Amino acid sequence: GGSISAEHGIGLLKREELRLYKDPVALEMMAAVKRAIDPAGLLNPGKVLLPGAN
Repeated sequence: GGSISAEHGIGLLKREELRLYKDPVALEMMAAVKRAIDPAGLLNPGKVLLPGAN
């Protein structure tokens, strides 16, 4: 197995690759959680999910 993020998260360096490792349903779930917590998109915009996904 392994993980794309290890202990430091995704960040800017690996956010493009995230879609290669996660299926579209998982990515949409992440985006839905982000929208629920941060509906205005003010918290770390574009840091984990690609712009437009959150």
